[in-house]
Amino acid sequence: MVDPILAIENLFKTFPVKAGPGKTVHARAVDGVSLTVSRGEVVGLVGESGCGKSTLGRLALGLLPPSAGRVLFRGWDLVNVGKEELRALRKEMQIIFQDPFASLNPRMRIRDIVTEPLVIHKLAGKQELDSRGSALLEKVGLGADALMRYPHEFSGGQRQRIGIARALASDPSFIVADEPVSALDVSVQAQIINLLSDLQQDMGLSFLFIAHDLNVVRHFSDRVAVMYLGKVVEIAPADEIYRNPSHPYTEALLADIPVPDPTARKKHILLKGDIPSPTQIPPGCRFHTRCIRRFEPCDKLVPKTTDLGSGHFVDCHLRG
Repeated sequence: MVDPILAIENLFKTFPVKAGPGKTVHARAVDGVSLTVSRGEVVGLVGESGCGKSTLGRLALGLLPPSAGRVLFRGWDLVNVGKEELRALRKEMQIIFQDPFASLNPRMRIRDIVTEPLVIHKLAGKQELDSRGSALLEKVGLGADALMRYPHEFSGGQRQRIGIARALASDPSFIVADEPVSALDVSVQAQIINLLSDLQQDMGLSFLFIAHDLNVVRHFSDRVAVMYLGKVVEIAPADEIYRNPSHPYTEALLADIPVPDPTARKKHILLKGDIPSPTQIPPGCRFHTRCIRRFEPCDKLVPKTTDLGSGHFVDCHLRG
């Protein structure tokens, strides 16, 4: 991995949860994750809801303090960096939110929404805001006539384009896209993914692209990390992970991708039960309670990370 713009090192995040009168337990949302994102690289982060993906994304931006571990952005430790340095770094780190309806202030005009980062970081004077706002909207496929309108006047896909324009305003180098298409219709999802792909290539952006659907990240990511119950259990180049999934959980996620051909036969893998609570992580391999291929060591020993070559790593006793 050459010149990572983001380096996550053995990162932990726990949250206190009330478990009854006078009793508090801790939910291990992120549980010892290490991950890098190179300059100009797109890393897809996939897994079921509740596995810790969004928490990891917020930790990567310094929006949450970690319980342990480090987040390095361009070599700066986001936990221990000074306020002035952090403010300067904030211009280079942005986020695209999941819900385009909730992420835009309904009382603000589009002009004020997309140019707000320019005002906060003092990147443009008042006389430049309209022209900069128009340029940002055109970059995401919207016209300048949208400037003086309000969010409720737009469709879900258009609102997400506005959210993307806002994220681009400060000319960032790294963006966390937190399930940016999961709230949109399938036809609109493709448009937004294509837009992000074009912007990534044109601007050389680095992305941590979070999704629960492996099919969504297939054509956009350079590498894919699969997360289960707070831990990355497999990571590999995108083509490799689709061609040769090596963790049973990854195999199950891939088997769940719908095939548009009704005559095609496809193997389905039915996972048993629900994802366990992060307050009660199973011993041994945390996936063993739902794995159809588990055997004797799985419920006792934590699997070590196995290097399968070509940047493919997996935590599974079957591969150890």
